[in-house]
Amino acid sequence: MNKKHLVFIINPKSGVERQKEIKNAIDAHLDKEKYSYELLYTEFAKHGTVLAREAAKHGAYAVVAVGGDGSVNDVLKGLLDTNTLLAIIPKGSGNGMARTLKIPLDINEAIKMINKGNTATIDIGLANGEAFISNAGVAFDALISKKFAKSERRGLFVYSWLVTKYMWLYKEWDWQITIDGKALPKKRAFMVNVANGQQFGYNFKIAPMADFSDGLFDLIIIRKFPKIFGGMLVVRAMTGTITKSPYVEHMRGKEITISHPSLRLMQTDGDAHACENTINFRILPGAIKVIVP
Repeated sequence: MNKKHLVFIINPKSGVERQKEIKNAIDAHLDKEKYSYELLYTEFAKHGTVLAREAAKHGAYAVVAVGGDGSVNDVLKGLLDTNTLLAIIPKGSGNGMARTLKIPLDINEAIKMINKGNTATIDIGLANGEAFISNAGVAFDALISKKFAKSERRGLFVYSWLVTKYMWLYKEWDWQITIDGKALPKKRAFMVNVANGQQFGYNFKIAPMADFSDGLFDLIIIRKFPKIFGGMLVVRAMTGTITKSPYVEHMRGKEITISHPSLRLMQTDGDAHACENTINFRILPGAIKVIVP
């Protein structure tokens, strides 16, 4: 029987101990009767995309992104328009994608899940052609993604501290939004998020009803609100009830355009980057297969 080949893509910045942990877990739990494997390490930004594309070209059964949502995003981009599956071992800080797909956060359990080989076909979003798997945003979340990327420390405490600090400083803009060809009245919004998945990470569910396989985006608009209510919105997000807030609007659509003359920054899957002042979002239904529990 021919073994299915897995290519694990690891960010060496994760540290020697973590690399050792990953190797030990694979040796202990991966089904060697079913799979052959190799470990590859990224050497520069976006290298994961290059490595994933090469792996697919050489017929890999699956590429395993070992890391957080940014690592998953890199690998995903290399696998679009191929037959190679995506697998995830969540080793990031927030792990929003893995949490939404119910992938175990424990590395040993995640490898055992790969052994079972269950798959799901899911949608992918494009923001001006830039692929994302979980969500993309242009307002407060883009700012926090930028600040979090610059922080030397990781984890929920740092993320929460940044959110609390900048929430009070953030100035809302009036956004022009079109959804499936219909222009909405201008929205003064704290956050405008186009969600394919349910959460940012840490179980902060920005779109708790989002479904990866429904062929639709979930547009979440958090309108300007009294900042004193910020804590209540966080509680709603953590409990999956954010869309019940009077300050939150929820719509669904296949194509969304968001624009503002001063827009220069957005985030896709938690990675902040420069952008144009008008962003067109469109969905690619059933664009990739993922190994899931």
